[in-house]
Amino acid sequence: MNKNRLLLGLVLLLTAVLVLSACGEKEQKDNSAEGNQNAESGVVNLYTSRHYDSDNELFATFTEQTGIKVNVVQGDSDELIERLNREGEATEADLFFTADAGRLFRAKEAGLLQSVESTTISNNIPENLRDADNQWFGLTKRARVMVYAKDRVDESELSTYEALTDDKWQGKVLIRSSENIYNQSLLASFIELNGADAAKEWANGIVENMARKPQGGDRDQAKGIAAGEGDIAVINTYYFGKMLHSEDPEEVKVAEGLSLFFPNQETTGTHVNVSGLGVTKHAKNKDNAIKLIEFLSSEEAQARFAEANYEYPVNPNAEVSDLLKSWGKFKEQDINLTKLGENNAEAVMIFNEVGWK
Repeated sequence: MNKNRLLLGLVLLLTAVLVLSACGEKEQKDNSAEGNQNAESGVVNLYTSRHYDSDNELFATFTEQTGIKVNVVQGDSDELIERLNREGEATEADLFFTADAGRLFRAKEAGLLQSVESTTISNNIPENLRDADNQWFGLTKRARVMVYAKDRVDESELSTYEALTDDKWQGKVLIRSSENIYNQSLLASFIELNGADAAKEWANGIVENMARKPQGGDRDQAKGIAAGEGDIAVINTYYFGKMLHSEDPEEVKVAEGLSLFFPNQETTGTHVNVSGLGVTKHAKNKDNAIKLIEFLSSEEAQARFAEANYEYPVNPNAEVSDLLKSWGKFKEQDINLTKLGENNAEAVMIFNEVGWK
C-alpha cells in the first residue's frame, strides 16, 4: 500500500512539473508574440529633413488607407545622421528621409541603412534613381538648371554647363557655396561623365566668372539677378516653382523676370538629383516602413508631390503637374545616382583646389 501511495505521489508530482513547464512555455511564447506585435505595431517612425505640408498630407492619407500612424521627427540632415549614429540599436527611427543622393550615400556609408526587397518599389522607381544595394530610394526628382534675366540674356546664347566658363559670362554667373551638397553632387556628376580633369577645369572656370562671392541659397541666386548683380544663376527647378507661387510678392516678381533653361540637351543631359529615403539598420517596424515607401512611390502619391511641391515624380507613370509640363520635357544625365555619393570626396577636393568658397 505504501509503495502504491509513493508511486501515486511521484506520478502526481511529475504531472504537476509537466503542467507548470507547459504553462511557462506558453507564457514565454505569449510574451514573445507580444514583443513581436510591439515591434511591428501600427506605427512607422520617420526621421526627415523635409518640412513640407504636402509630405504631412501624404502621411495622413497613408494612415487612412493602412491604419499605420506615421510619427515624424524633423531636423537638419547632418544632425539626423549624427543622431542615428548616436542612438544605435536603441533608435526608434524606421526611416530616414532627406534631400540629395549624396546625403543618402553618407547615411549608407555610416552603416545606418539596410537593404530591402520589394517588387512594388522596384517597379515604381527606376534603377538609376535608387541605391545599387537597395538601401535608399529616390522619391522626388529635381533638375539643376540655369535661370537667366529675360531682359539681358537671349536664350540662343545658352547651351551647356561648360559654356558658363566662357569669357562672355565673366562677372555674370551666380551660384551658391561649394559647401552646398547640391553643388557637390553637380560636380560629382561631371567627374563621372567627363573625368576629374574636365570637372576641375569647369569648377575653375566658374570661379573666374562668378559675379560675387557665393552666398545664400538657390532663391538668393535668383534674387541676385533681379538686383543686377549677375545675369545667370544655377538653381534647382523646384525653387523656381516655389518662387513663382510664393506668398511673398517680391519673390513672385523676381521669378517672373526670369526664364528657365535646361543645359546640355545636345550632349550629356541636365543634372538631376532626388529627395529619397531608406529603412534604418535597426528599424523596429521594417514591414511598415516598406509599406510607406511603396505608397510614397505610387502614382497617386507621386502626382501629389509634383503638384504641391513642384518636384518631378520618380515614378514614370505618375502625372506631371501643369507647371512642370509648361517647362517641357528634357534629357537627363544618364548615370546611377549612387555615383554622386561615391564621387563626393573628390568633388570637395576639387572645389578646395580651385578656391570655390
